[in-house]
Amino acid sequence: MRLAVIGFGVMGERIVRAALDHTSPDVALAGVWDPSREAMARLAADLPAAAPLASAEAAIEAGDCVYIASPPKTHLGHARAALAAGKAVFTEKPLGVDLADSRAFVAEAAGARAAVNFIFASSPAVAQMRRWMAEGVVGRPSALTIETRFKTWPRGWQMDAASWLARSEEGGFTREVVSHFLFLTGRLLAAPMLREARADFPPGGLAETAIEAALLAGDIPVTLTGDVGLTEAEDYNLWRLEGEGGAIRLRDWSTAERLDADGQWRPAPDAMPHTEARPLILRDQLTKLAAMTAGGDHDLAAPAEALHVQETVEAILAGGRPD
Repeated sequence: MRLAVIGFGVMGERIVRAALDHTSPDVALAGVWDPSREAMARLAADLPAAAPLASAEAAIEAGDCVYIASPPKTHLGHARAALAAGKAVFTEKPLGVDLADSRAFVAEAAGARAAVNFIFASSPAVAQMRRWMAEGVVGRPSALTIETRFKTWPRGWQMDAASWLARSEEGGFTREVVSHFLFLTGRLLAAPMLREARADFPPGGLAETAIEAALLAGDIPVTLTGDVGLTEAEDYNLWRLEGEGGAIRLRDWSTAERLDADGQWRPAPDAMPHTEARPLILRDQLTKLAAMTAGGDHDLAAPAEALHVQETVEAILAGGRPD
C-alpha cells in the first residue's frame, strides 16, 4: 500500500512517522501534502524521507490509499475525490460537520474501500477489556460511565490547530475526544442512543466547555460528562463498565484495569502509558489499512459507524434535540 497523506498537523505527522517506521513491506509512504507552507517546511526539515507533494490532487494520484488529516470541513471533499479516482480512503474523525452530507457520503461509499481513524479499533487495552468481558469479569453489565476532563481546550499540543479546534463549528472536545468513547461503546456493547443532553457554550462561537448526557447502549444506561477548566490534568478520560460480577475500566486512553475483590483497581499485567501504546496502535491501524486497500478483511471503523458517532455527538451538542 502506497499511502498518501493530506494534512501535516499532529495526526498527519503521527501517521507519516508510523508509515516510515513500519516494518512490513505492505506499507510505504507515497508522500505528503498540506496547504500550509509552514507545515511543508517542517516536513522537509523533520522528515526528509517523506516526499512532499504539490497538491491534494497530486496526493490522490500518488497513493493507493489516501489518509485525510485536514480540518473536518474538508474531509468529505477529499474523500469523494479519492474514491472517484479509484483509491482507498482513510479519514480522520469526525466523518464530517454536516449531517446531511455525511449521510449522503455513507450511502455513496457503500461497498467502497473506506474507513475512519478511530484508534480503539487497534488498542491493546481495548482487546484486554474485551477478554475480561468474555471471561465473565463483569457479568451482566448494568451501567457505563464515561468521563472526559481537560485543563484547557484545545490541549497544549493542539494549539497549532486552535483556529478550528477552539470553535463550535468544527472543533470542541465532544467531536475530538468523546467521539472515541462513543465508538468504543458501540464496539464493546451496542451503538449508544441518546436520551437527553445539555451542552454549555461560551459566547463568541467558541467550542463547548461542558456536557452532560444520558444514553442507552442496548439496555445499559450510560452516563456521560465532560468539562474544561475544572481539572489540572491536560487530558483525563475514563470508560467504566459495571455489572453483577464486577467492574472494569479504561483510563487515560490505554490503561485497562479491573476491580479486585479488595476494592482496588488493578491494571492489566501488560498495561502501558498511552505514549508507549500509541505507536503500536498506529502500526496496527496501518497494517489493517493495507489489508483494506488490498480488498481484504479488516476491523477498522466503517463510515456507517462513524456516521452514528457523528449523529450522537451533534445531538449532544444541540442539547439533545433531534436533528
